[in-house]
Amino acid sequence: MERLQKIIANRGYCSRRKAEELILNKKVKVNGKIIDSLGEKFESNIKIEIENKVINLEKKEYYILNKPRKVISSAKDERGRKTVVDIINTKARIYPIGRLDYDTTGLLLLTNDGDFANKLMHPKNKIVKTYLAKIEGILEIEELYQLKKGLNIDDYFVKPVKVKLKKKNLEKNVSFVEISLIEGKNHIVKNIFATIGHEVIKLKRLSYGPLELGNLKEGGYRSLTAEEIKMLKKN
Repeated sequence: MERLQKIIANRGYCSRRKAEELILNKKVKVNGKIIDSLGEKFESNIKIEIENKVINLEKKEYYILNKPRKVISSAKDERGRKTVVDIINTKARIYPIGRLDYDTTGLLLLTNDGDFANKLMHPKNKIVKTYLAKIEGILEIEELYQLKKGLNIDDYFVKPVKVKLKKKNLEKNVSFVEISLIEGKNHIVKNIFATIGHEVIKLKRLSYGPLELGNLKEGGYRSLTAEEIKMLKKN
């Protein structure tokens, strides 16, 4: 016997968190009956309908994508914009693990394995994400030290795992900074640099935990290897 949200996630429909939202919004039926509470447990072979569609068990799929700019990190978009799911050629009901901003590029994971997604997104696992930021202005040494020591953003304190000035272009008045973080709040990198007076012009995620983007071209994707899946599950 397992909680309904876990069964839904195991069938690859969505993450456990999203399944909880669907249940509370009365969009889930078990054996024809609407379930609207999170505590009930069921056998794993029950008939589940979500928004009147039967949800069966899918083969687990895992992808790494180099997300292009102007693509939404979502399974669907109400405004009809292109999503990361649109890029990947599969019939499975995959969805992104976390998100990247509309104008941010780089490493994004997608899957239909709800337990896998839930584990990676849970804050207790403290997965390090590394970004390359092109910022307006020249990052001074004092500002670099300030970033390394950590700073307050609104009502919370952020201390990067690592910060490195990769390059600065005096003629174009821009700097390139590599920054590694555990925090996953919306616009976190942009907010960090805004706090010290620098606008992020471009942002790219280079790595997620032990997984690196490598030479995967923008808009390209591939399935994760068995070894990569194992590494992420152990992370």
